[in-house]
Order: sequence, then C-alpha cells, then structure tokens
Amino acid sequence: MIRNAVESDLPAIVEIYNHAVAIKIVTADVEPVTVESRFAWFHSHSSQYPLWVLERENAIAGWFGLRMFYGREAYQSTAEISLYVAPQFQRQGVGQTLVSHVISQCPKLEIHTLLAIAFAENQPSVVLLKKFGFEQWGYLPQVARSWDVDRDVIILGRKV
Repeated sequence: MIRNAVESDLPAIVEIYNHAVAIKIVTADVEPVTVESRFAWFHSHSSQYPLWVLERENAIAGWFGLRMFYGREAYQSTAEISLYVAPQFQRQGVGQTLVSHVISQCPKLEIHTLLAIAFAENQPSVVLLKKFGFEQWGYLPQVARSWDVDRDVIILGRKV
C-alpha cells in the first residue's frame, strides 16, 4: 500500500535514510540524521511535491519524495526525486513500485519532468531509473567529496 507519509512515519523514514548514509554511495550526507533534524524537511512536502511511503508487512518498506527543482517558479513543473528502500525489503520490487506510482501521479501533480541526482557509482539506483525511461542528462565529475573519496554525480531525467 502506498500512501502519503504522516509525521508518525518519520522515525521509520529516518531509519531507512540513515541506512543509506552508512552505505556511502547513496546519499551525500556523511553523518546520520535525526528525526528532529528532519521535521522541517518533512513539512516542506506539499500536495504538489508529496512524500509517500510504501507499507509491507506492517512496516515502512520504502519512501519516495518529490521536491521542486531549483526553487524558482519557472521550474515548478520539474521535480527532483528521492527514493529509499529499507534494507530488508531491497530487491523485492519496492523501488519499482514507488517509481511506477510517482510516474502515474505526475499528471495530477502537474509535474512534467522528473530529475534524479545520484552518485555515478550508485548503479542499483541508476539501473532502476533507466528501467523507467530515465536517461543521463548530465555528468558532473568529482563534484562531491565524501569519506575522503571524490565522487562523480550524474543527473538522470525523464519527461512525463
């Protein structure tokens, strides 16, 4: 079941995100976040840029968020995506289900373009997004530095 996230989901959302931080190739954060530090982020989501959770087995199996790209009005029909799956639910179709859901919701949200920003070495995410028609639209060599490693970043995009 996919539904809009509620504040009581935030601990599970943060736990999933912090697992991604520990993997070191999924997010640019290098330190775990706290529930308290994510309240403003949580409440920044809106009806046009929602935050969804997918529930399985009475647990949050993954989450997907949209946010306005670049924060200026001319870009309001373009959304940057965030997608994270709980470790115990990885490779079980959770990511595919969430990506499919967001694409189906874009017309209602008046979103015409989706963008994903990922470390180039994060092949599981890149492969997943390419399955859904995302293409590499940009390449930024060594623009991120985490854990003493310079990382290339790619921008994947898809028209909806």
